[in-house]
Amino acid sequence: MASDLNPSSGFSMATGIYYSKRDPIPIPPPHQHLDLTTYVFSHPHNTEIAIIDAQSNAQLSYRTLRHNVRALATGLQRLGIRKRDVVLIILPNIIHVPSIYLAIVSIGAILTTANPLNTEIEIRKQVADSNPVLAFAAPEFAHKARAAKLPVVLTQSTNLTANDSEYVATLHELFQSDVNNFQPVDIQQEDTATLLYSSGTTGKSKGVVATHRNHIAMVAGFVNSIDTQNIITLCTMPLFHVYGFFYSVSSVATGTKLVLMAKFDFAQMLANVERYKVTSLPVAPPIFVALTKSPIVTKYDLSSLKRIGSGGAPLGKETIDEFMALFPNIEVSQGYGLTESSGAVTFTSTGEEKKKYGTAGLLAANVEAKIVDVVSKKALPPNQRGELWLRGPTIMKGYFSNDEATATTLDSEGWLKTGDLCYFDEEGFLFVVDRIKELIKYKGYQVAPAELEELLLSNPEISDAAVIPYPDKEAGQIPMSFIVRKAGSKLNEEDVKSFVSKQVAPYKKIRRVAFVTSIPKSASGKILRKDLIQQTVTSSNL
Repeated sequence: MASDLNPSSGFSMATGIYYSKRDPIPIPPPHQHLDLTTYVFSHPHNTEIAIIDAQSNAQLSYRTLRHNVRALATGLQRLGIRKRDVVLIILPNIIHVPSIYLAIVSIGAILTTANPLNTEIEIRKQVADSNPVLAFAAPEFAHKARAAKLPVVLTQSTNLTANDSEYVATLHELFQSDVNNFQPVDIQQEDTATLLYSSGTTGKSKGVVATHRNHIAMVAGFVNSIDTQNIITLCTMPLFHVYGFFYSVSSVATGTKLVLMAKFDFAQMLANVERYKVTSLPVAPPIFVALTKSPIVTKYDLSSLKRIGSGGAPLGKETIDEFMALFPNIEVSQGYGLTESSGAVTFTSTGEEKKKYGTAGLLAANVEAKIVDVVSKKALPPNQRGELWLRGPTIMKGYFSNDEATATTLDSEGWLKTGDLCYFDEEGFLFVVDRIKELIKYKGYQVAPAELEELLLSNPEISDAAVIPYPDKEAGQIPMSFIVRKAGSKLNEEDVKSFVSKQVAPYKKIRRVAFVTSIPKSASGKILRKDLIQQTVTSSNL
């Protein structure tokens, strides 16, 4: 660490690096042969119940979970799955997903996940890219794996026919495997554990190669940063996403209770908080916003909630203020992370940190960062905007079978170029402005869509909003907003333009407005601006 380190910001002028202000967290030495599953199960659990299915109220104890993981691993070996084989998961949030994940990586196989709502064409593309040898699928999604000519393990029994030879087993059958037949596998921490696909919000989705060490370092940070007593977490996000994957394994590592929702429904989420006395609720930003705006929230008892976490996009000060006015006893925690970083690399932890509105938090232990000028490539000090670069033990190995994308994103010193426009303040807190590629170029000025979206959401007549660049011959691009009005609102285009123009510099004004019923978003809650741009281009060409 640099000798000229500023203790307040964590920044060194000599190196241009921001160092974490948090105490270092010990992680196993790199040379130690260790897999993620063994590490996860090396921690004690504080409750008998590990996982609850909110829909059926089925419960899985830690004792059964451990047995299921070992039995399933044994069954996979019997099916011929070996180290470095890729196994595809096409599942909703069912109670056995964590068991499947941990079993696959425990034998050195590589886990890849797909959104079960993806089309057969999208599944075939991912199969062609990742080359899996087996798929786990729910019966209603099994045809997508079969269309990709993959043998399938069904998660529950169904009426099989003589032509269903692709179905090699059911999950129940594999859980009956004799664990005494398990064959230990020598796994090094640098071996690949997962092949999760980035959301592709700004381009083609790519397979992110993450090692056992990447995930072990991420879980270690979580285990050492929270009080694990009496935690009941409701998982609202899809487990196929890095956010959900992280919670599925970290909840086991912390020995706490995880409540799963198979399908997200806002009212049902509130009911589950009340029913299971949920204390921790990680959500995507749109859900956080809904908690402040939906009239049905007051119908449910949410008094058990102690903490709500949000990631995927920054929350504005107005949104957080509105939430705190409604829920003064719930701590709001924000974080920032990517599939490429195996999860959150900045977060707010203590009560004091959480009072810092609008921030994505301080750097996680063992993580370093740079803010790099987009043009000059020089490292920037606090309060100057540039591209965020990250380095640390959780950063991916690279993109699967894509040397060009890897070389563009990871440099020779291990720095991950995030593509996000950010800055650190004088206290070392990260602020995320927007995706660099999504900045609107108006007459030479740069306009951040997220900044305008935050402003629009502060309007009580707007329930959701998105901003995109719209082509303009004179200006190059102009800011265009998509607005979802609250029920009963008569807000019109001029109202929106006037509301914004009174609060921003002239070059940031909204100059075009479209009213829609919903904003397209990824599974992690990120606005799919590329879909809105494509929709706009298509309609303008009609």
